Amino acid sequence: MTTWTDALRAPSSDRAWTAQAMRRTLAVAWMVCLSACQTNPPAPTARLDALPLDQAVAVATDSLAAQTQKLPAFLARIESLTKRTLLLDPSLDAATGQQTALTHRFDQLVADRLRARHTQFDVLPFRRTSVARAQMLLVGSITRHEADRQVFQLHLALLDLKSGVVVAQASSRARDAGFDTTPTPYYRDTPVLLLKDHVVEGYLRTTQAAPGQPADAAYLQRVSAVATIQEATGAYDAARYQEALGLYRDAARDPAGEQMRALNGVYLTNWKLGHTAEAEQAFGQLVALGLANRALGVKFLFNPNSTEFWSDPKISGPYNLWLRQIARQAAVGQVCMDVIGHTSRTGSEAYNDRLSEQRAAAIQRRLEQEAPALAGRMKPSGVGYRQNLVGTGTDDASDALDRRVEFRITGC
Repeated sequence: MTTWTDALRAPSSDRAWTAQAMRRTLAVAWMVCLSACQTNPPAPTARLDALPLDQAVAVATDSLAAQTQKLPAFLARIESLTKRTLLLDPSLDAATGQQTALTHRFDQLVADRLRARHTQFDVLPFRRTSVARAQMLLVGSITRHEADRQVFQLHLALLDLKSGVVVAQASSRARDAGFDTTPTPYYRDTPVLLLKDHVVEGYLRTTQAAPGQPADAAYLQRVSAVATIQEATGAYDAARYQEALGLYRDAARDPAGEQMRALNGVYLTNWKLGHTAEAEQAFGQLVALGLANRALGVKFLFNPNSTEFWSDPKISGPYNLWLRQIARQAAVGQVCMDVIGHTSRTGSEAYNDRLSEQRAAAIQRRLEQEAPALAGRMKPSGVGYRQNLVGTGTDDASDALDRRVEFRITGC
C-alpha cells in the first residue's frame, strides 16, 4: 500500500499519478466518513470537570482542531501546504440569544488559541467581504449548566461552507469565577427577545450538531447577511450610530436579512439618532415579524412592586411607541394573544405570580386603549420567575429579559 511518505519520495513522473490517486482515495474516504457520521453519530464528548475559562476554551478548541486532522481536506495539506480560511461568527449565550461580555471573552480566547497553536487555520474577521473567501465557519455558544448554576457549558462547531456540513464539534465546562454576563450595548438596549428569531435558533442548534450532520439551513443560507448585521452591531456598540444604521439597512434590504436582529438594529439606531418616525416604523416591522413567528417578548420594566412603568424616561421613554405599534400590528393581523408577565427571582413565588399577572393585565388594558378592536382577543396571565432565562435575580441589566412581557399568538 502506498503511503504519503512513499508518495513524497516517488520519482516526479510517478508523483503526479500518485497524488491524483491519493486525492481520489481521500474523496472516497471523506464521503465514507460523512456517511458513517450521519448514520452513527459519535458519542458525546466525555464530561469534564469544570475548569478555569481559559483552560476550558483550550480543551474545546484543541479537541475541535484534532478532529479536523483526520479529514481528507486537512490531510491534503501535506501536498499543498495551504491554510484553511476560517470565519468565527461571534458566539451567543444559549439561554438568551445575546452577546455578552462573557461571550466576547470566549470568542477572543478561541481566536487566540487557534492563531497560536493551530496554524492550519487562517482566521479571518467576520465581515461580509470575508464570507466569499472563507472555507470554514466556526460557531459557538455558552450557557449555565442546568444541574450546577456555577458551571458554564461551552460548545464549538466547525462547518464546511461548501458542503454545509458540520465537520467537528467539541464541548467543555468552565467554573464561574465571577464571569461578567452583562449584555453588550446592542443587546442591552434591544427592546425585544431575539432568542425566538429563526436564524438565532438555527445558529444555536448548529453549535451542538454532531459531526456529519448538516448545519441549520435557516442560519447557513443567511451567513452573508448575518456578517453584515454583526458589522453593524460592532459599530453600534462603539456608538457609531450613523454607520450602524447604514449597515443595518443594507442587511434589512437583502431578502436573507429579514431577521429580527436587522430590524431591531434599524429601530435602535434611528432612536439613538433622534429619528422618531423612522424608529416607530422600524419597530412596527419588528413587531410584525415577531407576531408572524407567533411569539414576541418585550422588555417592559416596571417600578418595584408596581404595575407602573419605570420612572426614568431614559428607560421608559419609548414605551408608548412600543405599545402603539404592538396594538396596531396585532389589530391589523386580527390575532388573538396570551399576554404573559414575567418577574425576576426576587421575593416569594406566590407574590411574583400575582405581580406578573397584574403587570400583564396592565399591558392588556393599555393595548385595548390603543386598539379597541383587540378587546376580547387577549388573555393575561403571569408565570412569576418560573420561566426565567437568566435566573440570577440581580435585577440589573444582566437579567432584564427575566422581567419581560410576552405575546403568544393563540387561536381565536
